[in-house]
Amino acid sequence: MWREKESSGKMRSVGILSLGCKVNTYESEYIIQELKRNHYEVKDFTDFCDVYIINTCTVTNASDSKSRKMIRSAIRRNPDACIVVMGCFVAAKKKLDIEGVDITLGNQNKSKIVSLLDEWFATKQKVEKVDEVPLRTFENMYIDAFPSRTRAFVKIQDGCENFCSYCIIPFVRGKCRSKEKDVVLKEIHSLVQHGYLEIVLTGIHTGNYGVDLHTNFASLLKEIVKIPGLFRLRISSIEITELTDEVLDVIKENKVIVDHLHIPLQAGSDSVLKAMMRKYDLKEYEEILKKIRRIRKDISITTDVIVGFPGETEEDFEETLAVCKKFQFSKIHVFPYSKREKTKAANMPNQVSSDVKKTRAKRLIALSQELETEYMKKQIGKKVEVLIEKEGDKESIGHTSNYLLVKLMRKEPQNHVATAVIKKVEYPYCIAE
Repeated sequence: MWREKESSGKMRSVGILSLGCKVNTYESEYIIQELKRNHYEVKDFTDFCDVYIINTCTVTNASDSKSRKMIRSAIRRNPDACIVVMGCFVAAKKKLDIEGVDITLGNQNKSKIVSLLDEWFATKQKVEKVDEVPLRTFENMYIDAFPSRTRAFVKIQDGCENFCSYCIIPFVRGKCRSKEKDVVLKEIHSLVQHGYLEIVLTGIHTGNYGVDLHTNFASLLKEIVKIPGLFRLRISSIEITELTDEVLDVIKENKVIVDHLHIPLQAGSDSVLKAMMRKYDLKEYEEILKKIRRIRKDISITTDVIVGFPGETEEDFEETLAVCKKFQFSKIHVFPYSKREKTKAANMPNQVSSDVKKTRAKRLIALSQELETEYMKKQIGKKVEVLIEKEGDKESIGHTSNYLLVKLMRKEPQNHVATAVIKKVEYPYCIAE
């Protein structure tokens, strides 16, 4: 049924902004599709709209600041708009102290956005549905298109129960829960039929898929790789402890799984890893890295590292630099430690100063660029397949299987796979012909 029109005769317009992780991106895309199906006009977040939706992040203090900034910018843009704030920032705060927010949601009920907007427009009464207990059920969302992207994300899992001492996510995302395998396979099959060549599996704790369904991640991978027409399968992030022999066997036997894994390290010091309550030590991490590189010689392995964790000494940090070189990461995502309420690390002694964290972050970022450039130079002369994501008049840009950012010196259509040879490196690009 056609949605009721505003008195002006125009349909209600919505601007939506997704902050943080790929899971938020997936959820926001689902919301966009639901709004369009119910005849809302989805516009750019910076436009003047009747509704603004901010899907927030709270993983660091900087994430909180950005969430607040974007909420206030929407309120200023149109004080009469319906302001919807959802996600991890809300789940962490429980009660927002920002005047002008009309609908607040945690990490549940996002799929009910249309009925919640209906409720607000009918009553103009504030709606608050913030999770008070750990989430236990998977909120089903299903997407068959990502209009603005050449690769499609599929959320297969939510929640985390690792409770690393620095991380607030288990408190705001709840217990591990998974999408039913048949639904995952149906969704990917539909996306492939709609022309998506690359699928990215995403979740809060992706490799823990199936723990609540009496299955596991390897079992899911075995089924996904059989889907006809699937060109590339990428795993957004996976813990080293979840790269079991069974998972590695699937990776070894199926080239549809890309030559890239993102495996968080978080620290290159066993004492810091222990304080972080990570579930591995450096020896275990390195042994699994060696197994991976035996089955995929040229694989790109990227990682996350936190600098300035409470109690991290200069010696610990120097060890982290040495370990990152030794492990030959092709890129390091660097995060200065951010104190989060409720976490064990927030109350630990020997908190590291902001200046020290900034200095260490700069040094590690410089090392990351050095390692990334080194890996890129090793690809010179190799023939690669580039999935084109941006089409220009005289050049095209896209990514390879091992996630190299390639600039191709000719025009190629978006979502097309172009074969080329890498000729040189102009950071951050590999230049190919």
